[in-house]
Order: sequence, then C-alpha cells, then structure tokens
Amino acid sequence: MGTTRVRRPPTPAVAERARSLVTRGGRAALVGTGEPEPCAPLMHHTWPDGTTDLLLPDDHVLRERARLTLDGLPVMLELTGSTPVPLDEPVRELLWLVGTLQEPDPTTGRERALRLAEKAPHPNLLDAGRGATLLRLHPSSAVYSDAEGCAPVSPTELAAAEPDPFCRVEQVWLEHLDRAHPEMLCALRRHLPDGLGFTGGRVRPVGVDRFGLRVRVPTATGTQDVRLAFSAPADTPEELQRRFAELVGCPAAGGR
Repeated sequence: MGTTRVRRPPTPAVAERARSLVTRGGRAALVGTGEPEPCAPLMHHTWPDGTTDLLLPDDHVLRERARLTLDGLPVMLELTGSTPVPLDEPVRELLWLVGTLQEPDPTTGRERALRLAEKAPHPNLLDAGRGATLLRLHPSSAVYSDAEGCAPVSPTELAAAEPDPFCRVEQVWLEHLDRAHPEMLCALRRHLPDGLGFTGGRVRPVGVDRFGLRVRVPTATGTQDVRLAFSAPADTPEELQRRFAELVGCPAAGGR
C-alpha cells in the first residue's frame, strides 16, 4: 500500500518571511550578553540585510563594553513580531541576528542619525549625541522562527529577499477584520482541517500573506494556528480581496 502524503499549504520562503518582519519592524532586545536582563534599545532600525542601528543610553554597560572592544562586542539581537490583534500568546515570529556591536566615530554617528531621521523617524533620535549613542550591529548569521518552522537565513539571503506585498498593511487590515467583520472569520470554520479538535468559539486572525490567511482557533488542548491557503497567490490589494472572498464564500466580501 502507498503512503498517504498530506499536502501542506504553500508558504513564503524563510528569507521572505524574515524580510517581512524586518520591514514591519517589531520589538527588539539584545540578549545573551551576560547581563541579568535583555537590553531594550531606546530605538532601533533594521536594514534589509539585518544590519541594525540601535540607540543606547551613554551610561549603559553594553555601550561601554562595545566602545572598549576593538573588533566589536559579540551580541545577539532578538526581533519579535506580534499578532495584529490582542491574544493570550501574542508572539508570532522571532528573528535572531548574531553579530558584533560597534560604536562609530562621532562624525559617522551623526551621519547615521540624520539618515535614520529621514528613513525611520523616531522621537528618541533627538537624544543621539545628547545622552544617548547610536551603535550598529553587523550581523554574521541569523535564524528565523515561526509556526511554520525554524531555519537559518544568511544576511545575503535576507537582503536579496523581497518582503511580502501585504506586510505593511496586514496590521490595519486584520484589526479591522477582527473588530468589524467577525462573521467573515466565523465563515472560515468550514476550511478547518478534520481532526483539529476545534471546540467552537471565536476564530482570530494571526497573519496574512500572498499565499493565504493564518488564523488561531480554540481546540480541546488550547489553541492552534492554522494556515488557510488562497486558490492562487495574491500580489495586489484587489487580488487579496478576491482571494479572501473565495475563502469566506461571500462575493460581497471582495469589495470590503
């Protein structure tokens, strides 16, 4: 007898999912530095290849250690992506960037601060050079993890990948869907796989990308995230609306 193979829904490549997290931003913390607690920077911005600018107080111990280390301070930066709606377990994805933390010379630091003010304005940038210092993490490797799995991704792969076309708008779109159209999420129950142990209750949106919608559903053992595949990839907002309408089974949903 042949072995029955379960076909998994298509997903974006690991580098694409990681690049989407970098594009959206997310919570950042320096971990594994030997300090008692993770260090949350005053602000941060991650560039396409994982290089990250971080603003730290002048008197922070990691800033002092980086300043005194000739070849850079070995660190790991953890970027956390959260679900677009409030959930008991809001962490959706993680990207760990391993590399060295270095403090630039004052002139370079000012130039980077000005570039950041144009690219990723943040009020705390006003403190750069006035009680805070902008440092840079140069990544050598990275690992991405989400409900689909965990895998390494190199800085070169990260820079070459394109972010998902909906990564910048999914927060607003899914918040609106969850708040104003719970009946549409309820209609997705018909696509839940057999044997999931769905106990009824509210279906919540966890994410959307060009390949499908991810939802969290209550089960007999807690909750589980499920990917619902579109009939074909979506590349534009209009295609996303049509694919979602197909899932819901309501043509009117395509215009919302």
